Amino acid sequence: MVNKQFYQEILARLRDAVRRKKPELWENQNWMLHHDNAQAHASFLVRSYLALLQTSVVPHPPYSPDLAPADFFLFPKLKTTLKGRRFQTIEKIQENALRELRAITESAFQEAFQQLKKHWERCIASRGNYFEGDSA
Repeated sequence: MVNKQFYQEILARLRDAVRRKKPELWENQNWMLHHDNAQAHASFLVRSYLALLQTSVVPHPPYSPDLAPADFFLFPKLKTTLKGRRFQTIEKIQENALRELRAITESAFQEAFQQLKKHWERCIASRGNYFEGDSA
């Protein structure tokens, strides 16, 4: 279960990965975090941690899971490949999920973020009202 303490640990690892893999973004503080409004993400502990480390967070509108990359791109992709399979241990689940995550191409992530941008634009154009489907 993802709770605020676990999520803070994930964020620490993410910050370290950004520092190591994208030093130019790290040095200029030119990166932002986007996550949804899940309880663990919006907790005082996590908000304080991010503020202390001066991490820029992209605001996320309430009740908009279709604007969270993990919800509209990443989780469905994992579910599709892992659906119906049985694993004997948590370690096997983690191993298989990690293998599937690593198999996602950079171009697939780039396309997902282009789609996310379109979703953001539609959300803004609709002034936060509900919309459905991909047609404008």
